[in-house]
Amino acid sequence: MENVKKYFPWFVRILISGLFLLSAFAKIYPDPSFYFSITAFEFKQLVPMGFSMETAVYFSRIIIGIEFAIGILLLFPYNIKKIIIPATILMLAVFSVHLIIEILTGGNQGNCGCFGALLPMTPLQALIKNLLSIGLLVFILIKFSDSINEKRNISYCLIITNVITICILALFMLIPIQKKTTVLPSPTGYSEDTTIVKDSIIVKPINDSTKKDDIVVKDTTKKIIVIAGPKKVKSIYSKYFPKIDEGKKILCFFAPTCDHCMATAKELTELKKADPNFPDIQMIFMDEAAEEIPKFFKFAGAEYPNLVLDIIAFWGALGKTNDTPGVVYLWNGNVQKFYNGTEKDKFNKVEFKKIVKK
Repeated sequence: MENVKKYFPWFVRILISGLFLLSAFAKIYPDPSFYFSITAFEFKQLVPMGFSMETAVYFSRIIIGIEFAIGILLLFPYNIKKIIIPATILMLAVFSVHLIIEILTGGNQGNCGCFGALLPMTPLQALIKNLLSIGLLVFILIKFSDSINEKRNISYCLIITNVITICILALFMLIPIQKKTTVLPSPTGYSEDTTIVKDSIIVKPINDSTKKDDIVVKDTTKKIIVIAGPKKVKSIYSKYFPKIDEGKKILCFFAPTCDHCMATAKELTELKKADPNFPDIQMIFMDEAAEEIPKFFKFAGAEYPNLVLDIIAFWGALGKTNDTPGVVYLWNGNVQKFYNGTEKDKFNKVEFKKIVKK
């Protein structure tokens, strides 16, 4: 029993500390520049809560910094029972209320964002995790309070304040708030296919010549059917690239420093180099580390017409429930295939090669 009293509170503190540290790290994972992951957190989690994008960029860094700080402070005895554990319970309770509202209004759909893209969780799974964490913390406060070594002093409040401040400032230094980037024009020297397909089916005669008794006989009765695609419509993407609804086109949604986006762009380049009739490719980049776009194209092996959109416009065009890398295959403005993210709907090079051949 003595061992339980001694080690169980430590087990709970280490467990909850690990969850907070993992949660904080996951919100800036796996992007090397951190911008892509944190902007996804801002738009998908904070903006729906009522934050404007201008305030979300500050609040995201503050909340991630606090998560790091709580993860660290749970491992130290400074006002642990008086301040740290109650503050941790309060933070988990606030998150839980938000998750309950999300479940009641939007259902138990998608990734709640608690652990970013590192460990996707539904809102219900996250809520259960939070409630269990609150239960464990309350339990050790009630049952094992005497076994928790606490150093309680006004001076220790200064240590707590310093740790929180340092963690928050570190986030602002590590991921400085960027200025908006001007929309980049399409690269020079690119010519889009201007052929307009007006009909859904084109009938072409075949001149089949045969030689009979030294006389050439031409048979023009044979015909082939060339499928020109579905009826032309105006897509929601035409405001970005006016000719994207003409024939077969590919529109990509990428973040300049996203490894998965770079790999997808490289695969598309390989497909285009192998097939002269491969559809034209256009790209829309998120306005995060836009100065890395030349490196992106160098890795991809080719440069494509591109635009840079601010974060809200980018996610609005891609779709709130979708993720990067996004690859949209259009035929006369009709969406034929939409790949997104790195899970079940991720880009499939082999499959896509067959689709565009149809």
